[in-house]
Amino acid sequence: MTLVVLWFLLVAPMMLVASRPAQDSINGTVPLVMWHGMGDNCCNPLSMGGMKKMIEQEIPGIYVLSLMIGSNIVQDTTNGFFMNVNEQVSLVCSQLARDPHLKGGYNAMGFSQGAQFLRAVAQRCPSPPMKTYISVGGQQQGVYGLPRCPGESSHICDMIRKALNTEAYTDVVQKHLVQAQYWHDPLNDDLYKKHSLFLADINQERVVNETYKKNLQTLDKFVMVKFLHDTVVDPVDSEWFGFLKTGQAKETETLQESILYKEDRLGLAAMDKAGKLIFLATEGDHLQFTREWFNANLLPYLR
Repeated sequence: MTLVVLWFLLVAPMMLVASRPAQDSINGTVPLVMWHGMGDNCCNPLSMGGMKKMIEQEIPGIYVLSLMIGSNIVQDTTNGFFMNVNEQVSLVCSQLARDPHLKGGYNAMGFSQGAQFLRAVAQRCPSPPMKTYISVGGQQQGVYGLPRCPGESSHICDMIRKALNTEAYTDVVQKHLVQAQYWHDPLNDDLYKKHSLFLADINQERVVNETYKKNLQTLDKFVMVKFLHDTVVDPVDSEWFGFLKTGQAKETETLQESILYKEDRLGLAAMDKAGKLIFLATEGDHLQFTREWFNANLLPYLR
């Protein structure tokens, strides 16, 4: 296994660290904001730190902000499990609005759960404007299973699985467990729509927020990467905005077959018709890809 592949295996939850010098307004590059996934942090040299360095090498002078949620790496990692997602998104929106390097707009790339969090930023916080949004293994329709998470044998993963299977929609779990906030139970659709603090809101499951819809449609491109042999995301169809059909837990449907798309509750059908939705697939497990694949398939959207 190459070191580059190892970077991307660990590239789940991370944070915003600015690159220097910030010359985007001079050299014409578009700044990039990245958000890591579960169990990761902004700056690990074998994951997000390595990703940041690699992109800076490929696009000289680019300003890369790898989001850190909290005041240090330990807090950043822990907050990926236990900090209310809506609060995280609010903090990031404030940080981006204060960053002078981003005032002209930026591209965004989220890894695993960081991908749906960045989509919430696009929908809720249009200033500064997000241009291209790349979801790398993101769970756009949530998950209904957690077959594997970082540190599989650890107590924290066992605790999370138990809580999701029995108490995902209780107020305490919803407010304090990140993964519960994008837990999507097709067998308890009413509970999900009523009690999901995060995913049901950004996916327009209760009411249609026209502001969310308008803001998302301002994107130039919405790129979704699906890992064909993913053992972390269940169902993997969520990485292309598909999911399990309501009322059962075996048969899936594509985004285009869903009510969300047919009623165009989020503007995705209009974006699809305009050629703004890009569906990419790659072999490998969750977040496992090579530098060559990244350069060929994703780097063009960042230039």
